[in-house]
Parts: sequence; structure tokens; C-alpha cells
Amino acid sequence: MATNNLGLSRRSIVKAATIVPFSAVAGSAANSAVTVGLIGSGRRGPGLARFAEQDKRGQVVALSDILDEKIERAKKKIGVVNPKTFKDYRELLASDVDAVIIATPNHLHPEHFEAAIKAKKHIYLEKPVANTVAGCKRIMRAADSADRNLNITIGLQRRYAYVYKKAKALFDSGSIGEIRMARASFIEGEEPEKDQILPRPTTARERYQTGTGIQGVPRWAHWEETAGRRMVAAEVHSMDVVNWFLESLPIKAIGTNGRTTRTRGDLTDHGYALYDYPKGIQVVLEGSVLAPPFYRDVKEQFFTATDVIETAQEHWKHYQGRGQVVQENSPRSTTQDSIEAFVARVADGKPENIGVQGAESTLTAMLGSMAANLRREVSWDEMMESE
Repeated sequence: MATNNLGLSRRSIVKAATIVPFSAVAGSAANSAVTVGLIGSGRRGPGLARFAEQDKRGQVVALSDILDEKIERAKKKIGVVNPKTFKDYRELLASDVDAVIIATPNHLHPEHFEAAIKAKKHIYLEKPVANTVAGCKRIMRAADSADRNLNITIGLQRRYAYVYKKAKALFDSGSIGEIRMARASFIEGEEPEKDQILPRPTTARERYQTGTGIQGVPRWAHWEETAGRRMVAAEVHSMDVVNWFLESLPIKAIGTNGRTTRTRGDLTDHGYALYDYPKGIQVVLEGSVLAPPFYRDVKEQFFTATDVIETAQEHWKHYQGRGQVVQENSPRSTTQDSIEAFVARVADGKPENIGVQGAESTLTAMLGSMAANLRREVSWDEMMESE
């Protein structure tokens, strides 16, 4: 299909463009601590920055957020005493930091990513890369335009996790055959909505302040216009793994979704999609927050003619036959793996740019979400032509 070929072709070009000899890389971070600035000091960002600070090769020296209280909480969580602080992210980008972690609300990612590219900073951008198709296209264009010496990482951390890399290596070896089908589950529960149901936020403070309700989620995360649909915000992890393992993009999808218990915001609380990939491979995606609060089942499964591989943040399993299961547990957090890999590449002068892949995986989640919302089949081309 033309669009898929274009996406894969562009991905290959970007990947090839980032393979440069170490001698060609001139970075201020080489042979010294990688200085890191955090843009977006709210719920997710401080945890990412803490891993960078704990890495002996990294040092968090700057924080940015429009709310002072978030910066103060971030200082404590990261464990930094006197970082430079900025309310305007552009001032942080104008500083001499080597790298930035962008953990702002989803709808702001394209703007902040473009600015960081122009400032020639190494970038770790939280997922999803955007909450609209147009936003994903902006990310792709910016990633394609980036300096070849820059490291551009997307927060799809499974790509850097030990257990996922072990599973992918087994497929790459060719020893268990080709994948015939796959399924991905993102089933979890959330605490009941007990606090006051607030209207759509109209000011920046209302939109971005830390929530007091479900798991402290800020109000922007409850609305599609700022967060994106649930399947995009959460299940993008699952579909990134599927794209990575299948080394292709979907042709089309069909799905359904609904809203059973949620009362705040406008996001659905469950959705399902069936994707068609090249070579006749179909992939089932199921996502829901309707389980009890204690329950979580987030994994991917890949089936060949003889074997089954299961991947998850906590482990990977190899089903070799009836009653024959080999399991290896993850030694540590997949997020820590991805942040440390990012810092190491910057420190060692070994650039990698997966901006386009991150956008493609976000678009894959959008394809399933669009099909689920419309309750009909949607092709990749139709999705890409929509705005």
C-alpha cells in the first residue's frame, strides 16, 4: 500500500541518516556529564528526570513549568537542590543544557518538540507524540529536519527494555518462524470517581494543575482536545511493540468503544480494535479501565506456527510446547532502561532518531481509535487524510 511503503521508506531513511561515525559527532556532552532540562514538571516528568539524575553520566540542571508548585514538587522528587527554573520553556531551550525531557500535556508536544529541534537539543519526548493526525505530521517533519548528531527518543520505553529486546532478538534469529497473528491487552482498573465532577477547564491553571481525584490526574488528561483519545494515550505502547516486532504498519482497522462508568471529561473507558497488517497478519487490541482497581493485565502475545512469545514490562515468556514455558523476569523498570539508554547515547556521541517511528506508532493507535469511534473499517490512507 502506498502510504505504508512511504512510512517504512521514510523510517529507513531516518534510521540510515542517524548512523554516523563517532568521530563525526561533536557534542558538548562528550566525556562530561550530560546536562538535562525538564520541560513539564508535572505528573510524569519528575520521575523521568529522576532516572537521568541518578545516572552517573547525567545531571538535571533546569526545570520548566508554568506552575510554581509543580517546580517545587519536582525538585524534591528528582533530588536536585538549586536547578535553574523557568516558567517559559523557550528560555530553558535558550540555555546551555545538552538535552531536554519533554513531559508536557499531549496536545503541546508538537510545538515543544519543534522548538527543541530548532534549539539543537537532544530530546526525550513523552508518548504519545501528539493527540491529532496533524500533530503527528508536525512531529515527522521536525524529526526529519533534525541535525544528524541529535538523539531523538520517544517515551515508548519497551524498545529499550531488556526483556523486550530478548524477545525481539529471538524473532530476528529466524529460529521460531514468522509471526502469524498477535494480540495486545491493556486492561487495568482505576479508582472510583468520588470527588466533584468539574466542568471543562477554561484557564491554564484549571487545565494543568495537579488533580485531586483519580490518582492525582490533572484535568487536561480527562479531555480529548488536550489528552487525545484513551486508545492513543495508553495503548500506543502496545501498538508500538506490534509495529516493531512485525516491522510494518497496519493497512486498516475496525473497532468499537464505549463509556460505561466514567462521568468526568469526555474520554471513553473501553475500546477494541482489529488491525490488518501486510502478509495477512491480523492483530487484536483490547483496552479498558473497567477492571477492579487492583487488577492490571498489560501484555502482547505473538504466535508462530510452533511457538508463542509473550512480552510485558515485568517479564517475557516463551511457550515452546504443551506445558513447556520458559520465563525471564525484567530486572528493573523499563522506564529506567529507556532514560539510561538515552543519556548513554548522548554521553557517548552515538545518535539515534526514532521520531518518525514514534509518530507512526501514535498514528497506529489513532487508526484503531478512529475505527472504534466510527464503528466501521478505516484505512491508513483515510486516517492520514483526516485532520
